[in-house]
Amino acid sequence: MFIRIVKLSFQPDKIDTFVQNFNSKKRDIRNSPGCRLLELYQDRNNPEVFFTYSYWETENDLENYRSSELFKTVWAETKVMFNDKPQAWSVDKLAAMP
Repeated sequence: MFIRIVKLSFQPDKIDTFVQNFNSKKRDIRNSPGCRLLELYQDRNNPEVFFTYSYWETENDLENYRSSELFKTVWAETKVMFNDKPQAWSVDKLAAMP
């Protein structure tokens, strides 16, 4: 399992638009080949900050998604709403306690 965590920070007046856009595209993203989980979180102390968590079968699956027209469209719509540079981490799950 390959996990991607992305921190996104938005202009306050763009938050609702981002959430609406995410909700309209989340099924398409989740149904990308190799995607096993997609989650969106909002920081409790700073509502401008969001995190996406996505689980992928392989790093190649994520790269294929990032090369897709879907990603290019989503990213083009999203990046114009940022108020800070996004940050991304690629991590491996070492342990879980369900």
